Amino acid sequence: MREDLHVDWVIPTTPSGWAGGLERFMGPGKSRVEFAVELWGGAVTACLLGLLIWRAPEREAWSWLQTAVVVLIGLDLVGGVLTNATNAAKRWYHREANPRARLAFVASHLLHLVGVGLLVLGQDWRWSLVNAGLLLCGAVLVERIPAEGKRPVAMAAFMVALVVNLSLFPLPPSLAWIPPLFFLKLLVGHLVPEAPLYRRGAPHV
Repeated sequence: MREDLHVDWVIPTTPSGWAGGLERFMGPGKSRVEFAVELWGGAVTACLLGLLIWRAPEREAWSWLQTAVVVLIGLDLVGGVLTNATNAAKRWYHREANPRARLAFVASHLLHLVGVGLLVLGQDWRWSLVNAGLLLCGAVLVERIPAEGKRPVAMAAFMVALVVNLSLFPLPPSLAWIPPLFFLKLLVGHLVPEAPLYRRGAPHV
């Protein structure tokens, strides 16, 4: 047993109003380290993605709507991968056995797939439908498998989705980051329960 770490499932109280709602959405009790990693890690990654998109030759053919969809999805995925990896988010979203809430959160991201397939890829419904199937099947498997199998099942579903996209539905370089970040955020990040670990005696906020 690690003597320098401890698990803390106690959820701090949150304020009322929009500030409390935002804190509950992100995960109450976020530590300074988690906040710093989200802020600076997200900023660096977003800047690198922006540079990749800006330098892509296909970008010149995009409309303002297509560009907006790609930018918004990019920001959501970058922030979502980091947020769902925090102890605060794990503690909040896995505080009780409520798979319906987690699956509903995952299902809401079908809008991302529709937006990319319909608006960015020129009504490529096959891409949207295949990825929707991969997402929903993977999510249900992760939720239904016993606790000890959730992490490896999520990893397996993530790898299957990645290989399917790379081999059967490859995207141009400016968009190739969408499938890995998308499935990483939802299957590996959001659905896998992990103990919120902290250094013993370290402040949480």
